[in-house]
Formats: sequence, C-alpha cells, structure tokens
Amino acid sequence: MQNSGGSQPNNSCDIGVIGLGVMGKNLALNLADHGYQVACFDLDAKRIDAIVAQDRNENGADSTRIVPVHTLEALRSSLVSPAVILLSIPAGKPVDMVCEQLIAAGIDSEDVIIDTGNSLWSDSVAREQRFADKFLFFTTAVSGGEVGARFGPSLMPSGSEKAWERVGPMLRAIAAKVDAETGKPIETATPGEPVKHGEPCAAYIGPNGAGHYVKMVHNGIEYADMQLICEAYQIMRVALGMSPGEIAAVFRRWNQGPLDSYLIEISAEVLDQQDPETQQPLVDVILDKAGMKGTGLWTAVSALQTGSPAQTIAQAVFARSLSALKSERVEAAKVLAGPEVAEVNEAQREAVINQLEHALYCSKICAYAQGFQLMNAAAQEQGWTLHFAEIAKIWRAGCIIRAVFLQSISNAFDRDINLPNLLVDPFFAEQIATYQADWRATVALSAVQGVACPAMMSALSYYDSYRTAVLPANLLQGQRDFFGAHTFSRTDKPAAEKYHIEWSDPSRPLQLI
Repeated sequence: MQNSGGSQPNNSCDIGVIGLGVMGKNLALNLADHGYQVACFDLDAKRIDAIVAQDRNENGADSTRIVPVHTLEALRSSLVSPAVILLSIPAGKPVDMVCEQLIAAGIDSEDVIIDTGNSLWSDSVAREQRFADKFLFFTTAVSGGEVGARFGPSLMPSGSEKAWERVGPMLRAIAAKVDAETGKPIETATPGEPVKHGEPCAAYIGPNGAGHYVKMVHNGIEYADMQLICEAYQIMRVALGMSPGEIAAVFRRWNQGPLDSYLIEISAEVLDQQDPETQQPLVDVILDKAGMKGTGLWTAVSALQTGSPAQTIAQAVFARSLSALKSERVEAAKVLAGPEVAEVNEAQREAVINQLEHALYCSKICAYAQGFQLMNAAAQEQGWTLHFAEIAKIWRAGCIIRAVFLQSISNAFDRDINLPNLLVDPFFAEQIATYQADWRATVALSAVQGVACPAMMSALSYYDSYRTAVLPANLLQGQRDFFGAHTFSRTDKPAAEKYHIEWSDPSRPLQLI
C-alpha cells in the first residue's frame, strides 16, 4: 500500500484525510512520515496550503508526500482503489454529512471510511448500519492530543474485520510504540524520523462502537486520575501549607516510582510555571473553573445505565461541575464554617506526604478497577469480546493516562483473562493491603482539615464496599418492600425466589411472589 511518491495525484495516494485541524493535520503528517502518500482536503483552503507548506519546509521543496485536493471528487480520484479515507472532523452531524457527500463523490462499497473523532459509541453502531451497503464504515478512537497525533497516538480501532485487515498496518505504523520488556514509551519528536520498533499502541478492539466505548472509558478514567492528582495537590497546598514549587518537587519524586505517569509529569510542569505578567506561580492566576467536553459525563451516564459502580469517575465529573459554581462558592465561603484545625508541623509534613503518595496510588487502582469493570459490563451487554490485557497495553504510550502502572494491569489480565475486578488480582490486592493504612490516614486528614477530596474518598468507599460480604442493602430492600411492595430475596432460599410481607400485619406468613 505504500507509495514512494511521484508527481501524479490520480490513483497514486495511499490514504485520504478530510479535516486538517490540529488532529487531522498531524495524523496526515504522521502517515507521511511512515511512507504513505496522503491526499488532504479541508473546506478551508488555507489549511490545505498550510500542511503542504509545513511538509515542504520539513522535507524539502520537492516533497510529494502530501497531495493537496480541493474537492471530494478529486480526493476520491487521487486514491488507490479500494480507497481508505480518514475523517478528522467534529463528532455528530458533520460525520453523517461528510459520509453522504462522499457517497455522492463516488466512493463504493469496498472503500473504507475511518472516523477518528470523539464520537459517541452508539452513533458509530448506527452509522455502520446506515451505510452498510455504501462503504465500510470503520472507527479508530485517538488519544494523545496534538503531539500524539503527530508522533504516535494510542489508537482504539473497531469495525468490520475486513476493514481492519486493510487499515491495520497503517494504524499500527503511526501508533505510539513501547519497549516490549519495560512497557515504557519509545518517544520521538523529530519530523521525518518516526519510531518504527517496539510494540504499537494500536489493537483491534472489536465490532463498531467497541473502540469508541473503550476510548470513552479511557477519558472517564482520565477525569478520575486528574481529579485525584488535584486533590493530592490541594491537601499539600491547604493542609500542609506548601508552595506550588514545593509540590512540583514532590510530584517529580513520585514520578520515579509506581505513580510514574504523563499526568504526574505535566502536573509538576504546570506547578513550576511562572506567570509572565505577574511573576506569580501560574496556577495561582488560573481561574478554578474546570471545563469538560462530555466524554467523562458519557462514562458516568453509561455506568448508571449498566449498573456498574464507577463512583470515583462520577465524582470527578461532579467535581468539575461544582468548580463551575465559582460565584456561589465565593459567597458560600463567607457563610459556611469549616472545622477548627491544628496546623501540621514541619516534622509531620514528610510523613503526611508519604501517606499521600500511597493514598493516591490506592485511589488510582480503584479508579482503573471501576473503568475496567464498566467495560466488562458493557461488553456483556453488547456481546463484545474485549481483551483487557491488550487494552491496557495500548494505553501505555501515546495517550493521556499513559503510565508504568498500566503494565501491571496488563499483567493482571494476562494472569486471569476472566478477572472480575482488578482489586482481586493478587498483585493489586497486596498493594492495597500494604498501603491502605496510609490511604485511610490521608482521607481522615482531609476530612478533619476540611479539604474536599471527593474522588479519593469515593475510591476508599468503593474499596470498602467491594470487600464487604454483607452490605446494608438488606435494610434497603426491606424499605422498598415496605413502601412499594418491591419484594426481596432471602438468604436461606434461592436468590431467584421473590418474597413480600404484609407490613400492616407482619405476623402473616411471607408471600412467595
């Protein structure tokens, strides 16, 4: 499928890219770095000119790696047959519109259209059904942002296996790579010199919808991971009175151990950054109102719909929502009292920081456990076969949650492909057993000090609930039967049997419903 170049655009290009925004442009250049000739189209002609200029600046004025086209008909005619076209456009109606326009432009049933946007997984399922006789609709969720798209993203492809056979070599080529032994990313930032060795962070996820579902959960875990780091920062800032620079140094130290991750790394960078205008720490002049684009919300909603407990992810979403109430919080701070707290002295500080490191680690385990538990629930509901060891592997590089920690998750699912929850894997069970005292001490400290830690607290509650053989849901079922005759099962009878008691006359025998 690779093409050595040539000046004739007709039927010479290996792949077309529609949409030359930040992600589309960088994916196109990434493809070109791996030897593919790429036809590029955008409604904005300036974007077409810009990518051609960038390619020639990086690879010489005679470079023909990027072929500019100005109509969809020209795009189709520039491609080898059957064609492969990658869409990098906003999710939702724009995807449907472009698909319809491509049909009018002459694509046929053997051509592959790849949606790379943040589409809702169920929309991808519907599109495959809608366009089944028109072309092969395929998706690949992309994580890693601008730099990942350019030099190696994490890719979560799904759709027909026939399409995967054709596009798999391309996607594996442009994906991020990791060292097979260490699981550490093999990174580059030099145009034209891509990483071609190592394990690619791209693996076939399953039927259409599966890839975008996995990416959605990735983003939900990302929300939780970021919130947990922010809570650790807040404890150090408020309870320990540390400066942003001091906290940055702590994060860099943590990044040498089990918490080694991209998010910890960039958190240290953010905290060390000075504001060019005021020379204060930049974090102190950033308004504390968090934004979100929806995928974390979708994850929380899906967890509720499937009945899969993902409260740490949900709390991370709620934390962003609460942060948006800035004016209300400012007024509430004048009215609502917090606790009277004793200052943590210098001698205690290092011990608290060590406890906090372990609390963050244990909370992170629970957040990932919730995400994988949710994916498992969705797979059973949708009839997908998801390979969780592979999913963990493709998140080791290129994506926002990339971390050494993911190698341990992959190992856990390699040990037991039917593992119901990461918490019961021997390695993770031992890790939490070792550090839970520090985790509990940190959560207790945050409560006593009045420092809000909703994600960390919910993670501990999730762990304690999951390890509890008898929960108070027995009382809850009694309440439901009392006011609504919703019935209950008995511990001494088959679980499928449902009973009801006449609460107005509880001496009457139970009714088997």
